Amino acid sequence: MIKLTQTVQKGGCAAKVPALILRDILKGLKFPPVIEGVKVDGALFDDAAIFQVNEEVSIVQTLDFFTPILDTPYDFGAVAAANSLSDVYAMGGSPKTCMAILAAPLATLSPEIIQEVLQGACDVIAKSKSSLVGGHSIDDDTLKFGLSVTGVVHPNKIWKNDGAKPGDVLILTKSIGTGTLCAGLKRQVYSEKDISEAVESMKTLNNIIDYLSSTEGIHAATDITGFGVAGHGMQMAKASNVSLKINFKNIPLFKLTMQSLEAGHLTKAHRSNAEYTQDQIKFTQQSALEKQVLFDPQTSGGLLLSVSANEASRILNEIKAAFPSSQIIGEVKARDGAYVSVE
Repeated sequence: MIKLTQTVQKGGCAAKVPALILRDILKGLKFPPVIEGVKVDGALFDDAAIFQVNEEVSIVQTLDFFTPILDTPYDFGAVAAANSLSDVYAMGGSPKTCMAILAAPLATLSPEIIQEVLQGACDVIAKSKSSLVGGHSIDDDTLKFGLSVTGVVHPNKIWKNDGAKPGDVLILTKSIGTGTLCAGLKRQVYSEKDISEAVESMKTLNNIIDYLSSTEGIHAATDITGFGVAGHGMQMAKASNVSLKINFKNIPLFKLTMQSLEAGHLTKAHRSNAEYTQDQIKFTQQSALEKQVLFDPQTSGGLLLSVSANEASRILNEIKAAFPSSQIIGEVKARDGAYVSVE
């Protein structure tokens, strides 16, 4: 049976264009004017765009796609879908429609394998209570799959990455380590059974709203994906003009995360994420190995929430049933020195 990870050089969110290179590309562009109604664009590197339709409805728009991160076609499709839908949840929205983005090597992959990828995505989309309404496909040298997703959110209930406030508590909803574990899978050191904990996490939708009695107290949110805890945390801190203080011992990890990092299962993104944040992150007593946890590129990672200290316990308790790895990992401080400090 074909192993999808062996058909590509890199997979999942680790295949993202490195943040420093992306910023260098974007800074030379002459963007079109921002039209009336656009409330969130790419200026603050937020998770999705927001367009306000009226006083009751705003549209959330996003897309994501990547090369295989898993060998099993069904699971790859499921993870790709959950990852794409995540950006809508990270903005506090509800997904409504999805369009598929598919590139497939028709000469080497059978229609049955491609169908399994799509079925994995369809089943996750069904769980999100949104619909697959179409898409676009091309014949390409390597398999790539993802979704363009449109959702809705009330204009007064949008979660952005620029609302973190000093005194807030930081909650992370999923364990860290998909980057190194999937690197081990690609090197055929681990099987999908070995990293099943991470596979199930990546397939889990970041829909925390259905488990909350109220979203009161959530000031800012972002999902942790290809730029790791360090990169996405830095972006939230920059957008909010604050500093994040993270307690390393509180970061939830998969059982094999440290073992995999120690074995040297790294991606190019581990290095590029370190370069991206090198002037803006301060470590106190972490080893070189422990630092890699912060740089580990996540695929379909959890949400990082900046919430009022008064609401933190309630929010954590309410989402624990569906997100058992959820932990308070730090706090928000007034802007002082590095955007992110790790203790």
